[in-house]
Amino acid sequence: MYKSGFIAIIGRPNVGKSTLMNHIIGEKIAITTPKPQTTRNRITGIYSRDDGQFIFIDTPGIHEAFTPLNKLMVDTAVHAFGSTDLLLLLIEADKGVRHGDRRLIDSLKGNPLPVILGINKIDLIKKDLLLPMIDTLQSLHPFEAIIPLSAVDGRGVDILLNEIWKQLPEGAPLFPEDMMTDRTERFIAAEVIREKIILCTHQEIPYSTAVTIDNFKEDEGHRHIRIEATITVEKESQKGILIGKKGTMLKQIGSLARTDLEIFFASRIFLKLFVRVRKDWTQDKRMLKEFGYTEA
Repeated sequence: MYKSGFIAIIGRPNVGKSTLMNHIIGEKIAITTPKPQTTRNRITGIYSRDDGQFIFIDTPGIHEAFTPLNKLMVDTAVHAFGSTDLLLLLIEADKGVRHGDRRLIDSLKGNPLPVILGINKIDLIKKDLLLPMIDTLQSLHPFEAIIPLSAVDGRGVDILLNEIWKQLPEGAPLFPEDMMTDRTERFIAAEVIREKIILCTHQEIPYSTAVTIDNFKEDEGHRHIRIEATITVEKESQKGILIGKKGTMLKQIGSLARTDLEIFFASRIFLKLFVRVRKDWTQDKRMLKEFGYTEA
């Protein structure tokens, strides 16, 4: 029997949604950092095996939103509920069942979709702490299954996939079997650059940054890709921090991004980065649309 369907991965920020999807797909198609609210858009990862095709939708973390950008991120996550066959809710084993997790579980009441709960990051706790947590969670919602797992080392992931397969409808593959994502190469490149900005900078810089790909030109004969990208920030002071003294910060970001891009595209990368200021762009709906953040 062959099954295929869409699975929305939901949860609070930084619970490991992107890490889990990347582990399952076997490629880094969603950026991951220790900082919350890294994912801004819905990112689709496609995993195919002999008996089925799993189309995962990695959604932004559901959090209390105040700015127009954050509200769009939360809307993106919430609207994923209505376009999937199954919800995969992730929580963190090492944090226990937090108030925010309970609120999210409460929001699932009345939702007709089956829900599987993944308790991620079991590599960070002792085993004897899991059973009380599972007992608590079973009392909060009729989950189809509760799976302890580690998105980092892979423990429990095969069990999770088998439980997901049970819930998917019968059907033919929805995408070519060798396809890993429906996102464009330009999108992937922009996300890799944004990840390195988040990892290399601190405080407000990561959340005031947008990356656009101005040029993406592949020369198959010489096996290299030339990429030109613009990093947009909100303030002149942020531009100065991002460039760094004598351009050192921008060079570091470019070097780290180039390394990951060369692995992903299996090609030599020539990367050129520019920085510009667009005042308060995260507050401006017109600019948000220009940068690809549209209402769900």
